[in-house]
Amino acid sequence: MTQEHQKSPQVAVVIPHWNGIEILEPCLRSLGASLYPDLEIVVVDNASTDDSVAFMRHEFPQVTIIQNSKNLGFAGGCNAGLKQIESEYYLVLNNDTTHEPDWIERLVEQMESDPRIAAVQPKIMSASDPEVFDYAGGVGGLMDVLAFPYALGRIFTTMERDDGYYDTARDIFWASGTALLLRGTALAEVGLFDEDFFAHMEEIDLCWRFHNAGWRVVNAPASKIYHHSGWTLPPDRFQKKYLNHRNNLMMIIKNYPFAYLAAVLPARLALEGVAFVFSALIRDWKRMGAIVLAVGWNFTHPIRLFNKHMEARGKRQPRAVTMTLKQMYGGSIFFQYFLRGRKRARDIQE
Repeated sequence: MTQEHQKSPQVAVVIPHWNGIEILEPCLRSLGASLYPDLEIVVVDNASTDDSVAFMRHEFPQVTIIQNSKNLGFAGGCNAGLKQIESEYYLVLNNDTTHEPDWIERLVEQMESDPRIAAVQPKIMSASDPEVFDYAGGVGGLMDVLAFPYALGRIFTTMERDDGYYDTARDIFWASGTALLLRGTALAEVGLFDEDFFAHMEEIDLCWRFHNAGWRVVNAPASKIYHHSGWTLPPDRFQKKYLNHRNNLMMIIKNYPFAYLAAVLPARLALEGVAFVFSALIRDWKRMGAIVLAVGWNFTHPIRLFNKHMEARGKRQPRAVTMTLKQMYGGSIFFQYFLRGRKRARDIQE
């Protein structure tokens, strides 16, 4: 082993998995081709009903398998792995990804450039069209003050082609859980994923907590992976729509200081109403139902949400909260996209 490799920090890859050998196999084979020298691969099986576990034991004996007795979702699956292994860095990874051979080195290089970096995201491209950014995070997530998430390379359902514009590394608001390198000490400070999210936006919530505690979140465009977006939970599924709306509201209530929440939450609920009316006009009954249930869940769990807010507040740094707010887009991405027709992150003042 070279001296360079001896100095490489340990990286533990944590892959939550629920069914789908056909998608998991190319992911593990791609990881096997990684050039990174100190790599542990852990698959957390969320009670798969197919032969995933037996397949992994036969084909990938070097992979550590953690078996859950039930499906804990993305957040719970990741936490089950993060709690049972020790590493300097943890690489949370979707099972429906493949990767360039040097992608982990590029992530680690970016992480090592500043000890205050808590999370790093690679450039995520569509597996079906490798020249187009993937829906699940593009090359780094951003957010407006009403907590509408968007990304460099993707706003709502508009994905850009990669023309090199976003190739300079920069600070971002959130890093996609599709592929997310995390610093162990930062996790120890702010906590793991919130398991009440189950799936969707748990990584945005985590990154918001990183910011509020004074950490940085950055991208690493030199690192590239490919993602089969929507494999586990297709975009037209009711559960996906419900979780997106419910978790977004929960995240706002949890992470905004009360003084800001009093102004932001009514405006955000008004936009939920706009989305409901629009869904009715296009007869999207699933989204209409999802919005009603999502808002209802948040209104019927006040104690749980209050406790989440107070726990998150206890880990905030007042100066860091101010800086966090400055990193958000001060306008409405909804307004920019639907009323002004601005479809690219580069066209919107950040």
